[in-house]
Amino acid sequence: MKIKTILIVFSFLVFSTTFGQFHDYSVKYGIQGHFLIHDTDFDNDPYRFSHQTRGFLRFELTSGVETELGVGLAKLTAFDFFKSQWETVLIPADLRIVFAPFNFEKVNPYVYGGFGSLRWNVKIKPKSISPKATQESGWTQFIPFGAGVELAVSDNFLLGFSGGYNHTFSDDINYYNNGNANDGYFDFGASFIFVTGSGNTDADNDGLTEKQEKEIGTNPKIADTDGDGINDGDELNKYNTNPLAKDSDKDGLNDYEEIFTYKTDANSSDTDGDELSDYAEIITYKSNPNKKDTDGDSLGDGYEVNKYKTNPIKKDTDGDGLDDNIELNKFKSNPLLKDTDNGGTDDFTEFKRKTDPNKPEDDVAIKKTEILDINAPMILEGVTFETGKAILTPESENILTKALNTLKAYPHLKVEIRGYTDNVGSAAFNLKLSQKRADAVKQWLVKKGIDATRLSAKGYGEANPIASNRTKEGRRKNRRIEFSKIK
Repeated sequence: MKIKTILIVFSFLVFSTTFGQFHDYSVKYGIQGHFLIHDTDFDNDPYRFSHQTRGFLRFELTSGVETELGVGLAKLTAFDFFKSQWETVLIPADLRIVFAPFNFEKVNPYVYGGFGSLRWNVKIKPKSISPKATQESGWTQFIPFGAGVELAVSDNFLLGFSGGYNHTFSDDINYYNNGNANDGYFDFGASFIFVTGSGNTDADNDGLTEKQEKEIGTNPKIADTDGDGINDGDELNKYNTNPLAKDSDKDGLNDYEEIFTYKTDANSSDTDGDELSDYAEIITYKSNPNKKDTDGDSLGDGYEVNKYKTNPIKKDTDGDGLDDNIELNKFKSNPLLKDTDNGGTDDFTEFKRKTDPNKPEDDVAIKKTEILDINAPMILEGVTFETGKAILTPESENILTKALNTLKAYPHLKVEIRGYTDNVGSAAFNLKLSQKRADAVKQWLVKKGIDATRLSAKGYGEANPIASNRTKEGRRKNRRIEFSKIK
């Protein structure tokens, strides 16, 4: 009845407990000193103390569950019914499962149960005669179970206190067998326990030992303490980020995004040092957080956003054909306005024709009323020459100025200057004359500042008349200069 009660209590403790872990370790080993009280047929002397010395090794199976191997040497002694002393030497060897019910910092209560083999040898026989045949030595099995507590002195040394019961499968331990119940004994004692590898295991497989995690402050049971997607070991040893903070540099991007998605420095809020945070570049301005000058206009992204208010991902913010850097540093024009001086001519055109984009008064030269329509046939009506010669008359100045304005207004425009004559005279003469007259117009324009590479001159003589050569008016119209767009 006594054994059944102990078993019930033991089972309740084991199966009603949430198991924890006292010390993360590689091996525990130690030595125990126990007082023993026999539980045999000689119940007239129940509290006679004997002693046992036991050594053991303990290994962790899972969190809160340990296995223990132990072997001991004991002397069990008491008096029989005639007050005659008996003494038996015991050599128990057993395997135990240890359940640690809580995960306290300094105290580790536990329960245990196991199975083992026991060698007994009766050294002093009792005078009481055994009712049944008995043996003075032999082997039997036994079941040890009980409870205890460990007290942490340091990470590597513990004190233990325990008490338990050992139920044998033999009634011969005291050399007295009455056939009623098997022998057993209680043990109460203390242990010196040494711990190796304490804090050096890695329960969460994050690359950090429990001891390291305690020093850092991370959770030794969770591989990714801050929940940023990177395990604590990699944060500490590989990326040098803070395993206790999702966003180590506090720039609004978590460490995982910076390292694996954006390839930015998770420890620097401004990876490229352009005075814009990585978050602002990625989320707000869509610029490259790894390049100081995303659009390659020689202006840093931070200067563009904070100082000039230009677009860091467009070289030409206002779309006028000039890079922001050129407008700011060379022409001092506004990179946010196509026509800085609001004079009617965009900055690019003024740059090409060498007028000042900050002065509206020089824009007047290209008003639509003073240029040719480049989308229609450009006949320079009014350009005349001395008869039979390639010398421009003074009256030609006005129309030539209009042609000049047109070329300045459209700096990308290239033209072929075509010369034509009427049919008076020989065709050969007229062809040469038309070439000379086209050349004369080209020379006039070049002298006025037009790049010669934009102009070509060709005489067509009597070809392609636009009116009848039979009338004076028709011949006048056929003697003409035309612009033909090349580009």
